[in-house]
Amino acid sequence: MGNNMAAKNAEWIQHPGAYIKAEMEERGWIQRDLAFILGAPETAVNMILSGKRGITADMAKALGDAFDVSAEFFANLQQTYDMARARSPYSGIQERRRMQTAFPVREMIKRKWIEQADTAMLETQLMRFFGAESVEDIPYMPHAAKRSHYEDREIPPAQLAWLFRVRQIAGSVSVPKYSAKRLRSALREFEPLLLEPEGVRDVPRILMECGIRFVIVEKLPGADIDGVCFWLDDSSPVIGLTTRRDTIDNFWFLVRHEVEHVLRGHGKEREILDDLAGEKASPNVPSEEERVANVAAGDFCAPSEKLDRFIVRKKPFFYERDVLAFAGINLRHPGLVVGQMQFKLDNYRYLTRHLVKVRQFVLPGAIADGWGQTVPVSL
Repeated sequence: MGNNMAAKNAEWIQHPGAYIKAEMEERGWIQRDLAFILGAPETAVNMILSGKRGITADMAKALGDAFDVSAEFFANLQQTYDMARARSPYSGIQERRRMQTAFPVREMIKRKWIEQADTAMLETQLMRFFGAESVEDIPYMPHAAKRSHYEDREIPPAQLAWLFRVRQIAGSVSVPKYSAKRLRSALREFEPLLLEPEGVRDVPRILMECGIRFVIVEKLPGADIDGVCFWLDDSSPVIGLTTRRDTIDNFWFLVRHEVEHVLRGHGKEREILDDLAGEKASPNVPSEEERVANVAAGDFCAPSEKLDRFIVRKKPFFYERDVLAFAGINLRHPGLVVGQMQFKLDNYRYLTRHLVKVRQFVLPGAIADGWGQTVPVSL
């Protein structure tokens, strides 16, 4: 009905040339007279009067002076005519706006999490991606029937999309039955890997052998997140990482942090999303679950009691040679010790050259999504 009304309106809205002709007749002018007054070629005036050419801003000013009215009068005539003749946009623009406002849909398409499609199919894909039965059940979508528990927890949409991508990939992975005993023994297997950056390449295999679905997904723009721990069911733990802070200390701290969550059964009721910037930068941890995971991770990277005694003994001068010696004695890469010292001393510019990058070593052997590659998962 709305389109029919718009079509009818367009029919009676005439080109500005028709109104100019009426004004000319009122004054007894002919086309040649108006051309003379405007100082314009008669052919140019004819094009306007016949509706073959529109009124430019310059011409609107000239006509305003010629007929002693405001230039806006003629500019508005042209604008009204153009709007009446403009084609209606394809349906779905508002729906796409709602989708893009709620989630980084364009980036999700770029990453091949969903496919470019018409509006209806995009909505269907989002429903499947978020496991929703209708568009109204997708978190953060306008006109949602009710707030989701994700919104109540104030998880940003970009983080939520990342989380569901991890969940989606993890659900397609096959691993042995989870064994807490095997995972505890894996911690001992990790020990010799802490000496060299290349040691991280064995982490995905070891965790998968323990029955943990270990997934690395590149973060989305605006998603400040480092990792997550959750369970697909009571016997299927998942660890997801972003490796956004690509340093050896952050990688191992986060791996051990998430392993502690798994060992303690954390994340079964709801996902535990971790942001190291928020947790390591302040001693005020948000929960007991995070506190115990942080303690375990910190002690794993550099034995806490030994490091505390080292700091007291060397304070206030922490020479690099002493740090390297401490790392060697404790069979740790210097970057792991430096990372913990930075935290304990609240000095994040201390010996940063030892915080080497490790993503290049871990990605080839991991189930990794991002950085130009996409894990093929069917919606």
